[in-house]
Amino acid sequence: MVTKRISDEPAYVLHRYDWSESSLILEVFTRHHGRIALVAKGAKRPSSSFRPVLLPLQMLHVGFGGDAEIRTLKSAEWQGGHVMPTGDALLSGYYLNELLLTLLARDDPHPVLFDVYANVVQVLASEHGEVLQATLRAYELLLLREIGLLPILDVQTLTLGSLAADARYCLVPEGGLRLAHADDRASLNGAQWGILQSALQDGAPFSSTLRACADVTGELRPQLRALLHYHCGVRTLRTRQMMMDIQSL
Repeated sequence: MVTKRISDEPAYVLHRYDWSESSLILEVFTRHHGRIALVAKGAKRPSSSFRPVLLPLQMLHVGFGGDAEIRTLKSAEWQGGHVMPTGDALLSGYYLNELLLTLLARDDPHPVLFDVYANVVQVLASEHGEVLQATLRAYELLLLREIGLLPILDVQTLTLGSLAADARYCLVPEGGLRLAHADDRASLNGAQWGILQSALQDGAPFSSTLRACADVTGELRPQLRALLHYHCGVRTLRTRQMMMDIQSL
């Protein structure tokens, strides 16, 4: 049986684990092969060429081989382009990675989502505040859409009825998009949901969705958070809990 060898594959390191005194297990998001696991033999040694490049939120080109569940890393080259995010942007980057680790199955390619992730990482390296929040909402929407967990946003989910432009609608985990109730914490009107749906279908979905999110970030945040927590099977993601702990200090 011929061992399959992949070379020059665009990739990001999502997480790393100690495997032995000298080696690491990597969870890697690749453009053409999806999320995969790699063993980086000798990567912890001071002389290893892997040691300075196996960092999160940095574009790499990797080579790997093997037909087991955990393949072997053969090469890794840093592609440059931006500095490591810091502060809130760095925590936001870890949040992106946690969502991918939790929601993506291994060996399930998502090239569109990979390109979105790469765009978001570029923003994290240079932006903070409101732009950062809009970027996270755009990423959440596009992630949920790409893995089939986001309902169509220009119709009511259960009835497929059209949205009234001025009526308020709420996105809920078990019911999709429905008319907002008086006790709903957040909602958008039908016109705003329609704008988001059009942006998601655009040929350049990240930039279009980012613009569409800019004016509705506050209303989207709790709705998308509830939907993500529901599908991740947790009450609070680890990175979000870390953010809250830091803020409390």
